[in-house]
Amino acid sequence: MRNILLNRNARWLVPLLVAPLLILLANSSIAGQTDTRVTGKVTDKATNTGLPGVTVQVKGTNTGTVTDATGTYSIQVTENATLVFSSIGFVKSEVSVGGRAEINVTLEEDTKALDEVVVVGYGTQRKSDVTGATVTIKGDELVKQPVLTATQALQGKAAGVQIISSGQPGSSPVVRIRGTGSAIGGTAALFVVDGVLTDDITNINTADIVNVDVLKDASATAIYGSRGANGVIIITTKRGTAGKMTVNYSGNAGFRMPSYLVPMANAAEYANYASVASGNLVSPGSTSTDWYKQILRNGFQQNHGLSINGGTDKSTYFVSAGYYTDQGLVIDNVYKRFSIRANNDFTFNKHVKAGLSASYANGDNQIANLSSAYNNAYRAAPIIQSKENGKYGNTSVYQNVGNPLLDIEKNNNHAQDNRLLGSAYLEIKPIEWLTFRSNLGGDWVNLNSREYNYQFNNDTTTFINPGGNQRNPNSNLKFINTRTFHWTWDNLVTFNKKFDKHALTVLVGTTAEKYTLTSFTAYRKDVPAAQNLWYINTGDANTSTNDGAGDQYNRNSYIGRLNYSFNDKYLFTATIRADGSSRFPAQNRWGYFPSVGAGWMISNEDFMANQHIFDMLKLRASWGKVGNDRIPTDAYTVTVTPNLAYPFGGGIATPGSAITQIKDPNVKWETTEEADLGIEFTALSGRLTGELNYYNKKSRDLLINVKVPSVTGDADGVVLTNAASIQNQGVELTLNWRGKITNDLSYRIGGNATLNQNKVIGLNGGQPILDGAIGGNQQYTTRTDNGQPVGSFYVLQVLGVFQNDADIGNYKNATGQVIQPSANPGDFKYQDTNGDGKIDDNDRVFAGSYQPKAYFGLNLGLTYKGFDLSADFYGNVGNQIYNGKRAFRQSALDNVERSMAYNRWTPSSGTQTNPAANSGNLPASTYFIESGNFARINNLTLGYQLPGTLLQKVGITTARVFVTGQNLFTIKKYSGFTAELPGFNTTSNAGIVTTGSPTTQGIELNAYPTASTVAFGLNVGF
Repeated sequence: MRNILLNRNARWLVPLLVAPLLILLANSSIAGQTDTRVTGKVTDKATNTGLPGVTVQVKGTNTGTVTDATGTYSIQVTENATLVFSSIGFVKSEVSVGGRAEINVTLEEDTKALDEVVVVGYGTQRKSDVTGATVTIKGDELVKQPVLTATQALQGKAAGVQIISSGQPGSSPVVRIRGTGSAIGGTAALFVVDGVLTDDITNINTADIVNVDVLKDASATAIYGSRGANGVIIITTKRGTAGKMTVNYSGNAGFRMPSYLVPMANAAEYANYASVASGNLVSPGSTSTDWYKQILRNGFQQNHGLSINGGTDKSTYFVSAGYYTDQGLVIDNVYKRFSIRANNDFTFNKHVKAGLSASYANGDNQIANLSSAYNNAYRAAPIIQSKENGKYGNTSVYQNVGNPLLDIEKNNNHAQDNRLLGSAYLEIKPIEWLTFRSNLGGDWVNLNSREYNYQFNNDTTTFINPGGNQRNPNSNLKFINTRTFHWTWDNLVTFNKKFDKHALTVLVGTTAEKYTLTSFTAYRKDVPAAQNLWYINTGDANTSTNDGAGDQYNRNSYIGRLNYSFNDKYLFTATIRADGSSRFPAQNRWGYFPSVGAGWMISNEDFMANQHIFDMLKLRASWGKVGNDRIPTDAYTVTVTPNLAYPFGGGIATPGSAITQIKDPNVKWETTEEADLGIEFTALSGRLTGELNYYNKKSRDLLINVKVPSVTGDADGVVLTNAASIQNQGVELTLNWRGKITNDLSYRIGGNATLNQNKVIGLNGGQPILDGAIGGNQQYTTRTDNGQPVGSFYVLQVLGVFQNDADIGNYKNATGQVIQPSANPGDFKYQDTNGDGKIDDNDRVFAGSYQPKAYFGLNLGLTYKGFDLSADFYGNVGNQIYNGKRAFRQSALDNVERSMAYNRWTPSSGTQTNPAANSGNLPASTYFIESGNFARINNLTLGYQLPGTLLQKVGITTARVFVTGQNLFTIKKYSGFTAELPGFNTTSNAGIVTTGSPTTQGIELNAYPTASTVAFGLNVGF
């Protein structure tokens, strides 16, 4: 911690973190003491359910509180006080205390108000006035799930938002908002946490979140210009409320277990298959090792949060601390996170306000050697034992596969990150309709990773059966330190005034940001095995290798937005943002991103006055442009590669430097243009709400490689330039219904569905992107090309299996040429697509992609007296998966899945589906492509609110116990481990777990197994 605070880039954040803690102590001593403690519950009259987030305030003062997740509250007041109960969308209620200790209140929905406030870019708006496509998810809905980040819990809760999660501890899910809009440039959504722009929220405790607002269309995201091309997710964390200090604890603990493991052949089944495939007799022996059982486990998971909230009419505070651990399913894999947060607001007078937000998070990740161990566990022969008496079974003697257990236990990878995220604002309101706000934010990250590989040889000290090729003759140690610092500074002026039937809001301002990254790597061999000696200076100095890297870029922007409403019927929004980015050459540095939106509140028209179906009906349309500058900072700068050997006369190589790449000096912005048409409604006295959207999004000038003459003139080269276009168009539907059966029994049903079509609509001379290399004969499996979705599978078409020699001889092209003369019975019959009489890469065909044609979510809730039950479902249809692990078989002695062992071709089976026992290394084909359709119970939670009369006796305001399950059941067609694949899982040198690009999604090769979780939890308020 000392080293973090002394970092020069982070010094200015220290007061942001320390000041709120000092103010907390001051506030706790000056909070006013009152005479009577009043408790009670606020319920919704329509559903008879508890209402969370209701403001309970003492009339005429700034003293107040809010109800918890069940609608319960507690407040200290005088005997003659009057309590005011208010919540957006409900009629306000005032109740005199009159000396009572318990006051229960029922609020009636105000269907005419329509004043729900939602967060938009750089401000807030009434939901009824928004002309863009946005969706709000309450933090109370997200905190139910035992997950690391809020985005994981967001899955299935918002139309147009696709969340693809990995089970690997410490990993961030892939977020796609309205499809994939780039192939090489960045595709991640932008996160805005209390005004600070960031690309990662693994440091945010979900229990600290009030709302998550998703901005989906260009009209809503254009205010963020270059950062809004892939959608924006705005996260608002909790802040203090005036009143007596309240303390809340929320936590859960439970176990994670693999959701599904692929059944592998046992020793006898393997020996039978391998004998046929290799042509040599393989004995099953006396050992039958289940390698997945050797490297997987049921992992313990826990998440705890404690918060303190309170203040006066002059200052309020919210302070929290959280601790999260996830053991992971792979042995030796543990992720831990400790986080603290302090949010403060100060009201100096009616003209001046200020506030501070600061959070610190420490992530500690013990990373399993997954890339080799998990893949080897699939391939390793079950006739080799894993470990006995401290010695390992040597699989490499038998086949070219390492012992998966040794892969993990002889490698120690550890990463630790420390992160400070903070902001401070000053708001000046000289007159009622004019506001100036300045917000300064910073995000500082320090990442340290250590990778130690133990020394071991192929001898009897290590292996039961020495020999083979699995060895590490020298221990080695690698240290990597990476530091990033990103600051943003916004200065905004807002004009907000009503003139009779006219309402006008104008926002103008500037925003600036800077990002810097520095990274240093050190490496040495022969470092001692004792962990207390794992330092670079203890290794062999003659093997020392050092390296470094860095990045830096700036942005400067000018923004403006106009919101106009006439008579609460006709709405208009216009936005313009001018963005300057140092990632582009001077002549293309500035991009201009406008948007317009219009809305019609049909329900406010006179002709709707006498109808009793719609409480609110709004039609809206929008158009806008946003940019994307997430390209390499040196994309347009030609650099020189040093230390290249060049042979002069006599064949003597002389070291020198040369230009080895071609770059376009005129690289410009990637631009996304989007049109959106939507209708929103609330009907049947607020019981039914819904939204239907159509969108058409075209991303142009996307970066892609284009062939050009080489700088040496002897071959063709490629240059990265703006030469591609991608289109996403689709429909989103959201419906929610809530009602009650009896006074004690109420329910809610919500669902959403998204239909999306993604395709490349123009390469303009650009080269198709070949990606998804599996290894062996499968150097690529995907092709991003015209008329196809990004990352489409591009493989040979399997027509069946040759049954006999005659079948092989009869397979000819139009000229009578035998197409596969070297084939054997039991081999695949491939389609000669181009008719040239041979099978090669020119015969490949497009065979679908991982991008689903539709994805959906279903959310159910049931409340009976003190009990509550909720269930969330998620799934997608219309996509494909490439079974890369099955395709990666490298030899006849690799293990196989049990289904392959039993269902293979034999002369008597006549199957046209599976080939005969073979040595693997088959070409990429449709045989490895399977349906990616799946539906899953994302979360199932049962809770019980303890009676208030019992709790008051022990000084507790509210308490709820619950049991929750995640990923409890999945229906899928795919035969592999999981149908949810973010892409190749990789762990960077800094220890950050990331996933591959859109062109590698949907390939299962080393995917971390999906986990099912069962946990018990408790929420307590004091």
